[in-house]
Amino acid sequence: MQTVRGQIVASKAGHDEGRFFVVLEVKNGFAYLADGKERKLLSPKKKNLKHIVKTDTVVEMPNSDKQLRKLLNNFSRVNQED
Repeated sequence: MQTVRGQIVASKAGHDEGRFFVVLEVKNGFAYLADGKERKLLSPKKKNLKHIVKTDTVVEMPNSDKQLRKLLNNFSRVNQED
C-alpha cells in the first residue's frame, strides 16, 4: 500500500516513536506529517518513509489543529481497545 495524503501513520523511529500522525504530503521519499500538537498543520514534520508504519485508515483532511488532535485522539483510543 502506498502512502497517501490523509493516511494515519505511526512513527517507528525517533523521539516521537509510537505517536500517530496524519500525512499531509509525500515527496521524494519523505512524508510530511502533522499531529496538531507538537507538529501543526502549518509546520509539518519531515520524516523518512522507512521510519513510519502505515495504517489502513485514510481520513478527510481536517481544517484546524484542534480537529486534527481530536481525530488522532479518537483513533488512538480505538486502537488501544483492540
